[in-house]
Amino acid sequence: MKSTTFFLQYLLFPRKTGAVLPSSDYLAEKMVESVDFQTARCIVEYGAGTGVFTDKILKYRKPDTVILVFESNQAFYDLLKEKYQKEPNLLILNDTAEKVDHYLKTYGIQSIDYVISGLPFASLPKPVSNAILNKTRKWLKAEGLFITFQYSLLKRTLFDQYFGYMDVKLEYRNVPPAYVLCCRK
Repeated sequence: MKSTTFFLQYLLFPRKTGAVLPSSDYLAEKMVESVDFQTARCIVEYGAGTGVFTDKILKYRKPDTVILVFESNQAFYDLLKEKYQKEPNLLILNDTAEKVDHYLKTYGIQSIDYVISGLPFASLPKPVSNAILNKTRKWLKAEGLFITFQYSLLKRTLFDQYFGYMDVKLEYRNVPPAYVLCCRK
């Protein structure tokens, strides 16, 4: 079901969906391996899709950790709302990551410990990417991490503009293989 929904959304909105298939469990594990779930108070997820990364975040998080999930695609949002309707401290937002500051202020959140991003920066318009990364950098704690994945390193210089440190790992067991970029101010 998830793969079919994902593929259909890719056909309808290729630039926003960014992939033909959902991320693998291997990639999801690599995306969260740098997260200190014992100390995290706020985790934000951009572009949750069908919830592959959300599943991992919920599996490891402490119950009082607040999680904000952004998903602008209506079909994916509906799927996430149904799937996670009973999860405490999980806010699923049918909006774009560009509005992260609005929601942080609305919910009285002072800063973000971790951002896990499934956004396809390679296909997003440059002003959108810049707005998202600028706001992410502003709200991310000094020791916080912005973690994203990309299918190539073409956008590495974009992330270098906002973050002083970047660790790059390749996950071969994803279709296609993907780079995980773990960035810090």
